[in-house]
Amino acid sequence: MAHLLLVEDDTTFSKLLSNFLGKHGHEVQVCSTIAGAKDAIRSKAGASDDFAVLMLDYRLPDGNSLDLLKSLREEGNRTPALIMTSFNDIRTAVNAMQSGAFDYITKPVNPEELLMVLKEALNRKTTVSVKTTSRKPEKQSLDFIEGNSKISKQLYEYVRLVAPTDMSVIIQGESGTGKEHVAKSIHRLSKRADGPFVAIDCGSLSKDLAASELFGHKKGAFTGALTDKIGQFEAADGGTLFLDEIGNLGYDVQIKLLRALQERIVVPIGSTQPVKVDVRLIAATNEDLLTISSNGDFREDLYHRLNEFKIQVPALRDRGEDLGVFIQHFVDKANEELDKNVRQLSKEVMDIFMKYDWPGNLRELNNVIKRLVLLSKEETADLKALPQEMITTMENIAAKPALATGSDLKLLQETHEKEMIEKVLQDVRYNKSKAAKLLNIDRKTLYYKIEKYHIE
Repeated sequence: MAHLLLVEDDTTFSKLLSNFLGKHGHEVQVCSTIAGAKDAIRSKAGASDDFAVLMLDYRLPDGNSLDLLKSLREEGNRTPALIMTSFNDIRTAVNAMQSGAFDYITKPVNPEELLMVLKEALNRKTTVSVKTTSRKPEKQSLDFIEGNSKISKQLYEYVRLVAPTDMSVIIQGESGTGKEHVAKSIHRLSKRADGPFVAIDCGSLSKDLAASELFGHKKGAFTGALTDKIGQFEAADGGTLFLDEIGNLGYDVQIKLLRALQERIVVPIGSTQPVKVDVRLIAATNEDLLTISSNGDFREDLYHRLNEFKIQVPALRDRGEDLGVFIQHFVDKANEELDKNVRQLSKEVMDIFMKYDWPGNLRELNNVIKRLVLLSKEETADLKALPQEMITTMENIAAKPALATGSDLKLLQETHEKEMIEKVLQDVRYNKSKAAKLLNIDRKTLYYKIEKYHIE
């Protein structure tokens, strides 16, 4: 039995959902506002019956659940969260994943899908784990599928080129493109392959505890430091440390990180004794660190120290023939995980897949196919099992006059996006924080789009 927190202002829906989950052995506490959720979470902090999963409606009377989630992550709370929304917009879901959500569910909620996603969330490890890479042959998974397109071959040529060195690497790409996969591939092909691979999501680190997480601390160094703690730099000694979304690190932590890289030592908080470390650092970002360093949000000297080699991971929409390879891989993977026997996707589904722009990239494709396989009762998955938001998106695009025969769908979508961003920026007099809020994206994604479309 798991203790769940359901934050939902629709009383009828929350009652139905809590009763359904109760019948499947879960204990559900319900509240209807962000303020109520914060009180409930704080009252359980550190208790033996702390919440195992948070189920959050997107829009609530006193705000949206992404703001709540960001606040919790800043406080160091890493409880897996599921975002529920009736707004058929996959970009909201992508934004939720970037804010630290484990997954999302669209309303009306499918019971089988809900139980599947909830099971995955409950099985998730809530602490950063140290992973060692074995040289034994392993079954290919999402982490080790490369693709056959020209751009993919070039990507993995760079991986194989830089892997045997000890150079620091920046991996840049949109959310969901598989940046951690690239980092693992570099580690797997390096001389450090027998050492640990430690991955840290910098976006989920509390500002106050980020330095402790990276460099460790001594007992009594600060309130709550009840024992000595080894930092992730020490945990990765002899191996590779992967810092995902490194642009989220605070300025003071960036200074300590630069020193650790230059001098190969760390000093735990509350200690005066330096500790030698032998770590290769790989950093990932969905924004241009050089651009944000010019704005003062990232140290330029740290950027140049990290940027010994840069790899750009392409978006799924730019990988052409790879889409078919990934579709087949994820179908096979979902069949095995869910004990299903889907052999193919219908022509109608494949047509939508080929035209869709996949804003959530590989992560979105994996999630969509898993749901598709779960809901399919025949060997051929058809439109009935496809998420409604995808069908709606494609119908809206098809209804626009601009999509005449022979039009370039990708170019039209990008042109529309660029025009929208430019208009919003003009309306708010180029205040990027306001623009990002109006566009319902985070500031990092806005910077990336400005760079991508060369918006002045």
